[in-house]
Amino acid sequence: MLSSDALAIRDGKDVKVPAEEIVPGDVIKLSLGDRVPADLRMCEVSNLAALEAALTGEAVPIDKTIDPIETGADPSQTPLGDRHNMCFSATLISSGAALGVAVATGDDTEIGTINALVNKVEKKKTNVLEQIDTVSKWLAVFIAITALATWNVAFFITDESGMDALSTALVCAVAMIPEGLEAIVTMTYAWAVSNMAKQNAIIRALPAVETLGSVTTICSDKTGTLTKNEMTLTAFVTSDKRFRFDVDASERKPSNFKVDNGYLSTRADPSKYMKASEIIKKGPSAQRRTNRGKKSSFGFGITQSMHPSNEDDIAQVPQSSVPASDESSPAAFADVNGESPDSEFLRKALGGGILCSKCSLGENGGRKGEIGNPTELSILRAAYFGDVDVSAVKDSAPVIAEVPFSSEYKFMATVHSPVEQNDGSDYNDKLIAHVKGAPDRMIPLCKYQAKSGSFKEEDLEPCDKDYWIEQIAILSSHGLRVLALTRGALDKDAVKPGEQLGPEFVQERGEPWLTIVGLCAIMDPPRPECVDAIKIAHGAGVRVAMITGDHKDTALAIGGMLGLVDKQHSEAITGPELDAMTDEELQVAAPKYNVFARASPQNKIRIVKALQSIGEVCGMTGDGVNDAPALKAADMGVAMGKEGTDVAREASEMILADDNFATIVSAVREGRVVWDDLRKVLLVNTPINNAQGMSVLFGLMLGLSEAPLSAIQVLYCNLICAVTLGFVCAVEPAEDGIMDQPPRRVGKRLIGRFLLLRIAIGTIVLVACTVGSVFWTDDMGYSLEETRSQALNTLSFGAIGVTMSARFARKSAFHCRTFVGNPIAWWSYAIMALLQVFITYTPGLNDAIFTMDAMDGKQWGIVVMFMFVVLVVMETEKSIRGYITDRQYYEEDWDEADAVEPDTTPLPAEVSRFGKNELAH
Repeated sequence: MLSSDALAIRDGKDVKVPAEEIVPGDVIKLSLGDRVPADLRMCEVSNLAALEAALTGEAVPIDKTIDPIETGADPSQTPLGDRHNMCFSATLISSGAALGVAVATGDDTEIGTINALVNKVEKKKTNVLEQIDTVSKWLAVFIAITALATWNVAFFITDESGMDALSTALVCAVAMIPEGLEAIVTMTYAWAVSNMAKQNAIIRALPAVETLGSVTTICSDKTGTLTKNEMTLTAFVTSDKRFRFDVDASERKPSNFKVDNGYLSTRADPSKYMKASEIIKKGPSAQRRTNRGKKSSFGFGITQSMHPSNEDDIAQVPQSSVPASDESSPAAFADVNGESPDSEFLRKALGGGILCSKCSLGENGGRKGEIGNPTELSILRAAYFGDVDVSAVKDSAPVIAEVPFSSEYKFMATVHSPVEQNDGSDYNDKLIAHVKGAPDRMIPLCKYQAKSGSFKEEDLEPCDKDYWIEQIAILSSHGLRVLALTRGALDKDAVKPGEQLGPEFVQERGEPWLTIVGLCAIMDPPRPECVDAIKIAHGAGVRVAMITGDHKDTALAIGGMLGLVDKQHSEAITGPELDAMTDEELQVAAPKYNVFARASPQNKIRIVKALQSIGEVCGMTGDGVNDAPALKAADMGVAMGKEGTDVAREASEMILADDNFATIVSAVREGRVVWDDLRKVLLVNTPINNAQGMSVLFGLMLGLSEAPLSAIQVLYCNLICAVTLGFVCAVEPAEDGIMDQPPRRVGKRLIGRFLLLRIAIGTIVLVACTVGSVFWTDDMGYSLEETRSQALNTLSFGAIGVTMSARFARKSAFHCRTFVGNPIAWWSYAIMALLQVFITYTPGLNDAIFTMDAMDGKQWGIVVMFMFVVLVVMETEKSIRGYITDRQYYEEDWDEADAVEPDTTPLPAEVSRFGKNELAH
């Protein structure tokens, strides 16, 4: 991330040197487009701004100065985003030029500190890997005991020589060792990773798939993950109507706008008893400054302090003077609710937003190729999807003169010749001025209001300032940004073409002269698929928390739309409130809130540690360099694929190729499937392997003079069953209801009581059927080779019976579901059956290699019967188990002794250095 070269002043000359050769004390020159080579204290600046989003989370460039910073007792606690006299290594100069002195290089820089912090966070081995190790140890002990017992039986009971008994014992041991288990486990993970990749979730480490299945809380960014990252017009408010825009529109038609006078017609609950001025000051449309005077990123923000008279207008409006706005008031408009305007109306009503703009829409109204301010683009996009020809509107009325936008006066104005399609026929001998800006600036300048958005002369009525101020308050209380569209008529000779106009052209005309057409309510709307995904997550017992740098009202509004705000989690908490809490207080607060507003990168990692300390399995999303420690500390770090940085991706276990929260929920589902499938693989492989060895042991123990299975038969069965039947369960799709269960508890055993019982029952029934079939055919007078054919086929087809039952952990296999869902299952059954027939009847192969002989119809009848017996026994056990556990599959196999201690590792000291600067909105 470092620049390759830097311009340093050495011996009084400008010298280009490699960035890695910069040392503290070097004087560095910076200019537009440079990547900062070290942490620099600024000495001279000229309109300098640096883009520090990857480091601090600030989405807008940070203005730099040379002024000293007032700090408290500990200067290191000053957040990086507030160190305005510093430029940091690896950040980008977005404007201006400067001179700075290098104060830190390499690992001593702030970016180097993040690297150290990431490396300090230890990653733990996943639960499955630990349990696979434990299972392997117990299997090794069991296999050793069985092999020793087999040697004793062969040596002392069947009178084999010591070497022959050892050979038999080794065959038994080899048969029971699950050589294919590691490969099947890896295959299970790989299959899940492949499925996730198709759904835009890229897993960087195979075992991380399993962690997803036990996630209890997902902490997600808002912008671009839960929302579209696309500012969108939500509502258009006129003097007596409210038009609701379909934010998910994909077709161009006027019906995307509908009259809905009940939509956002009342204040949000927390704001019902506040003054309008207070709501507007706290809302997202208000212009804010940090403790060093840096402005927020909303260009049209309300800054009332710049117009005292305007502030009085707003502050003096008593709430009682505004018509009561209750839930029943829209009934008066019931006759028009649901109607849609035509494109001609939209062209005129939104014409001011189209003409008074230098923005260009992207391809097909999307973001690709768009140019301009996102807030202004939202109006153009809404008009486009209202079937307005935006380009034609602009081409029909070129700009004659303009007042360029400035953050000082918060509006923009353009002057045009009248066009009948845009302005009607009442203004043919006039010029039209369109003024778009912060509503607090526009309302005092308005003499008229356009009735229902129509500005025909007969539809103009006196401007009701109280009404419009209340509408701003209502929209602001719901977390919406508000922009006012106004217009005015001028004499033909009032403006000369190309004339450079200043703000006085609009503000100093002696008296109000504009007509307000309407208010545009704008927000970054939720992704529609995320609303459904959050419902699924809640149904699965997974709590979803939203962490954003946005305003509290906006965060609550979005949270409400997403379904994150409910009776139990009705409020939001802000970053400064979290900063004031101790770690113990945060452990209590973190589970109580689903919405974290005005949050900083430090807050993220503290939230993660607080949740982990109370036993939660936490997933965390992030995209910046500053998010890397939190991603690394989380049980499942999720980085953004589109907007994320390389550092964030390296610190994460999963990358979202589409930056979409719904993808995380799909991945959680797949993580649960992996756990289920691993248990199914163990249920298939372990009884089959055990039965191969124990059939030899019990056959000899019960009086057979020769082992019922030869060494080559055992090895063959071991291989073919692991490859075919094990793979069936490794790729088994999710069962119905898998996302209706709570998350798997931390400490849940892979092989618990019930699964161990199933494995034992499967082993017993396979051994009994295999050995029993040998004794049966031996009594019928069949030869040793024919009885070995009987044993191998009974064991192999019995294994198919175990697999058919194991495919469904909770539901019966005696159902049509057995024949659908997993086509690989029937291909595996068919391949295994064909191979059994092939080795049984192929001359030379059957007798010379496998020491077996062809079977007759009676023997095949025994094979089919015992296969059915195995299936019935396994299904009977499943039914009894389902009754006992009341079908609460995920509540099984829990033992307090297996509980995992909550993670109470203290935060590294470096965390505080990334303090309290706000995240990007």
